[in-house]
This record gives sequence, structure tokens and C-alpha cells, in this order.
Amino acid sequence: MSEPSALPSTILVADIGGTNARFALTTTGEARPPLHHLQQVATADFASLSDALRGYLREHHGKASRAVIAVASPVAGDAIKITNNPWAFSIRQLAVDIGMPVEVINDFTAMASVLPALQRQDLESIGDVPPPAERAESTSRCYAVVGPGTGLGVGGVIVRKGHAAVIQSEGGHVGFAPGTPFEIELLRVLLPRFGRVSAERLISGSGLSNLHQAVCEVEGLASTTMSAAEISAAARENPDSPSARTLSVFAELLGSFAGDVALALGAWDGVLLPGGVTQKLLPWIEAGGFRRRFEDKGRHSAILKRIPTDVIVHPQAGLLGAAVHAVSG
Repeated sequence: MSEPSALPSTILVADIGGTNARFALTTTGEARPPLHHLQQVATADFASLSDALRGYLREHHGKASRAVIAVASPVAGDAIKITNNPWAFSIRQLAVDIGMPVEVINDFTAMASVLPALQRQDLESIGDVPPPAERAESTSRCYAVVGPGTGLGVGGVIVRKGHAAVIQSEGGHVGFAPGTPFEIELLRVLLPRFGRVSAERLISGSGLSNLHQAVCEVEGLASTTMSAAEISAAARENPDSPSARTLSVFAELLGSFAGDVALALGAWDGVLLPGGVTQKLLPWIEAGGFRRRFEDKGRHSAILKRIPTDVIVHPQAGLLGAAVHAVSG
């Protein structure tokens, strides 16, 4: 006689980035867990994560058995500081504040967990790369995840038998590696300002402003401080503007960096690009510079030409990944 299956339980899931926080309730019992009562808030609107979570639970009359929270920061011990926003908290105290057990995971652990749950319509292929051949489920596959958001997230994912394990890193903070004479000039402009120029200083939502100013200076143009949204809007309005040039350079830098990450991790099965920045800049990423620079790896170019690159276009991939992690844990 088989044992009765466990009753579904409700879990609070959250995806906390530098600019926005996203919340939902999910339930156990499904391979692709549902996301109920989705809500997105600006992190600047709340003094703390605890305040934001309690407000969400009050608004949606949330009754959850536990919480799984993905954060854009390292997770090592009880004290958590979000890398690109002022929120900091104790995991133990947060559990007391919201009245339930709390598990905190890195946002790339969530992104690793989501991969087996993604469907073809959740991905936008960049470049003309044949799909990988079918292989036995027991065969391990290795992917890189490169996510420019408020910062630049980098991780590796190993998938085997439908389960994903993440290689966590702070790879977005490696040194910026110029690959053209123009990019060397960008580095010359930025070095006096930052002392050390990481990849994230350029290849991220916050880095777009740095990149725009540097592009203008190298090209001898007057520049004003512009936000990422303003740069994108100006580029759409005028394809010959410095802003459009900036986005083309951004796509090339992202492609070069993603190719380096693929080589470093041995991610022969694919590179995935999550995050709102990649979705918003998709026309520039698809224009050709991204894939050209991704493949431009000298003696190893033939290997890179065979590696698929896909933008994750699922609107709530981070939340879905936290949900998958929660129900499979």
C-alpha cells in the first residue's frame, strides 16, 4: 500500500535585487510551481526587507509555512548585506519579524534552480547556433549564467537528472579586460576615477552611465550624467546618438565577457542571460556585436561558435527559481 502524498503547503518566495524586490506565494506539489499574488516594489520605498515583507503579507493575507528569499549578494552566515541597495538584515531576526522559518539563497542559486523548469518560449536565442543533440538524462551539462542587472551577476550551473547545482561566484567583480584599441581608451578614462575598473563598472545597469560618459570622452563629445533608462530612451529616439553608440559598445562588452566566463567554467552547453537589463537591451544584443565578440576568442573561437547563448525572457525567472528551489528542497 503506497503512502499518502503530503498535502500542499504555501511558501513565501522573494527575489531581492538592487533596485526592485519581487514577492509571491507558491505551493508544493507541482514540477513548475505556480506564482500567486505577484508583487514588485522599489527597494527605495522601504527602510528594510522586513518592512517590505510584512507589508506584502498584510496586503495579501499571506499565511505561509516558510520563506525562501533569493538575494543579489553573497550568502555566508547570518548577516546579509544586499550588494547594490542599503538593505541589511539578520536571517534569524527576519524569521522572528515575519513569523516563519527563512531560508536565504544567492540569486544565482535561484537562477540555477529555474533552468530545468524553463520552456522554449522562456528563452530568446542569440546567434545562429544549432540546438544541442539529445543526450541521456544522466549526462551532466554545464551552463554559465551572466546576468547584468543593477550589478553584474555571474555563476555556473551543472544540471544532471533534472536537478541543478550552482557554482556561486562574484565574477562580475573581476577586472575589466579591454579587447580593442577603443576599449583600451575607455579603460584609460575610467582608471583615474575608480582606481580599479571591474567588469561590473561597465556591464550593468548602474555601469551604463559610466560607460556613456567614457564613450563620450573618448570620442571628444560633451556628456551629461544620464541614467540607464535615459540612455536607452535617447538611443531609441536617435540611432546615431552617443547613447546608441554606448548601447552597441555595451552589447560587445557583454558578449566578450560572457565568452570569457564560458571558457573559465567550461560551459560548453550554453550561456544564459537573465535579468531586466538584457531584456530591455535585446535589440542591441541581437544586432550582432554581442555574438561576434562572444566568439572572438582566438585559438578557441571554434569552441565558442558551438555554444548557444540565450536570453531568459521569462518575466519572473528569479521568483520562479526561488519557488523551484523551495519545493524541491
